Amino acid sequence: MRRTGIPGEDDKGASGAGGGAADPGWDDSLQEGRGTVPGPRTARDAAEAGGGDGPPSRRGRRAARRRRKPVWRRVLFWTSASLAVVVAGVAVAGFLYIRHLNNNITKKPRTLGSEELEKPPPNAAGQTPLNILLLGSDSRDGEENQRLGGARDLAGGPVRADVQMLLHASADRSNMTLISIPRDTQVAIPECTDPETGDVYPASESASINTALTNGGPGCVLATWEELTGLYIDHFMMVDFAGVVDMADAVGGVPVCVEDNVADDKSGLRLSAGESVLEGEEALQWLRTRKAFGDGSDIGRTRAQQMYLSNMVEELQSSASLTNTGELMDLAEAATNALTVDHELGSVQALYELGDDLRRVPNDRFNMVTLPWLPDPADPDVTIIPDPERAEELFAMVRGDVPLDDQDATPAEPSPEETDEAPDAGTTDPDPVESVRVAVRNATGSGMTAPVNGRAGVITDELVRLGYSLAGTDTEITELAAKSEVRYAEPADRANAEALAEALGMPADRVMVSPSATDVTLVIGEDWREGTTFPEPVEEPEETRSDDPAVSEDDIISGSGGVDCMPVNPLYTW
Repeated sequence: MRRTGIPGEDDKGASGAGGGAADPGWDDSLQEGRGTVPGPRTARDAAEAGGGDGPPSRRGRRAARRRRKPVWRRVLFWTSASLAVVVAGVAVAGFLYIRHLNNNITKKPRTLGSEELEKPPPNAAGQTPLNILLLGSDSRDGEENQRLGGARDLAGGPVRADVQMLLHASADRSNMTLISIPRDTQVAIPECTDPETGDVYPASESASINTALTNGGPGCVLATWEELTGLYIDHFMMVDFAGVVDMADAVGGVPVCVEDNVADDKSGLRLSAGESVLEGEEALQWLRTRKAFGDGSDIGRTRAQQMYLSNMVEELQSSASLTNTGELMDLAEAATNALTVDHELGSVQALYELGDDLRRVPNDRFNMVTLPWLPDPADPDVTIIPDPERAEELFAMVRGDVPLDDQDATPAEPSPEETDEAPDAGTTDPDPVESVRVAVRNATGSGMTAPVNGRAGVITDELVRLGYSLAGTDTEITELAAKSEVRYAEPADRANAEALAEALGMPADRVMVSPSATDVTLVIGEDWREGTTFPEPVEEPEETRSDDPAVSEDDIISGSGGVDCMPVNPLYTW
């Protein structure tokens, strides 16, 4: 795997393009003077502490079995926690207890942005992709978060989201893609309105993505990701310092493994080579460690976080807590208290259904990648920016539901026998053009380039000239699309949609069914930024054509397996 260090990523961190004071994020030190929890950390240490070569404990036997399994698991911490919560609610107390657990979950608006992207339409089999934003905050609100995070003077101040990952599950749930982003990446942050105070935070052309959380909450982070990627994001899940510690304690510890002794004075992490079981604050130290793994880059840090989260999933699934009423209640309390989610996910039942849905994805089709980036020209020693070309290629793949492990694929369409619609259904003659209502939507822009102002109006005028007197612009929904499309909702509109595409010179494969379409909807995508006739595809000269995939295989971490132990940065050994 190719690893690249992030330029200027020193121990002080950076809060924006201009650097500044030390960032109290997930990776900075705990309270000064706090050490690691004393006691044995590996099987060898435990045997020595016990004074003999006695039989391994139940946890040790389970850990040994785990080492023979792939490190990666297809369900992340948040969804697996939801599964345990539901089991707890059903087994322990019924309706009243579930209502109590629902009240534990903090709920916030899904998005705070001023513009709303449209949820993508389902395919012919009624399947839609799923996008979830996973966040870890450095909140100092509450005594426990202040104790764990240190810097008590920051309580009540700006809160950053230093861990950010976008999970994309394909429409048919055959694969998942997880994109992580370095916390100091400079991106455009849209205007956001705090729903509780009414405060309006103006848009910023460039700021560290981890600061978006300060603009009203996680809904602004979600709006930032939508603007960056052009993807509709269905949900967010966020956990703070105390949530990480509580979940680690409730599950009885999370096993991790390192190839060498590791020590990081900034986070407080200190482990012996081999397997360790992290409980309490040690779990937080592992997740906050910034440079101790691999070559000290964000790739190593992200991989360590993934090891922890995937192993926590397995602990939840195999934990004795699931058969012990008292421990089960503790686990349910910890899981629900740890989470801040959007309103649609704000119940035990919704979380369970989400976890159950994602469990269908095969383990070997779960692939993770860090967002491609470049040094920020404004401050190359401190901050970074998304690589305009490679990042957009990655986003286009996700928007097209193309898996990372099969980048030449096109989104699979079900066979006619898998759908309710016969192959020739709806193939009636089109209506006279003057009676066809057409909604024209400007979806130019890619998250890396701005939409073309007035584009929908230009095409609407052209349609009127062609006789579509009922054509009009659709300004109700904001959308970014890589490809232009003609959408229709009812079978009776199919012929009208096909006739419209032909009139504009669009290929037949750009016509598709969409239950959310109003009458016939023309979506003008990034591939049609100018002109009134759909452009002919440009054939790249043979000598300049590249067969390189959008994302290098060396940059992808696959769920099909991997090292059982994290490599340690030589500068952080003892």
